[in-house]
Amino acid sequence: MKFRFLLWMMGLLMGKASRTNPAFQQQLGDKDLVFQLQTLDGKVARHFVVKDQRITSKSGVVAEPAFAIAFKDAGYGFATMQAKNKQLAFMQGIQDKSIQLKGNPALVMWFQGLMKYLVPRKAKPKA
Repeated sequence: MKFRFLLWMMGLLMGKASRTNPAFQQQLGDKDLVFQLQTLDGKVARHFVVKDQRITSKSGVVAEPAFAIAFKDAGYGFATMQAKNKQLAFMQGIQDKSIQLKGNPALVMWFQGLMKYLVPRKAKPKA
């Protein structure tokens, strides 16, 4: 349930960033693709549509995503996406086959670069 909520929230955050953040929009560039995050069994899945510098998301799988990241189960997916060192968590998961990548690996790297725009900014202390 937490993983499903996390994917839904990512969709909302990316959608908002694609409408309001010029740096995020620049990262989207002229990309026109669909990618998805899911569990290996496909029970929890969400796909994200990138088109015209906007991102929208929907529940479920698509037939031919540009890339897909599949986690061994929802608990593992949630833990990996919430890890302090996400890059290390992803690399370990890929090495021990707990995470499977399908499709274009360059686009996976592009997606990981997008994630830095979704981290909430810390409020500046008031003087």
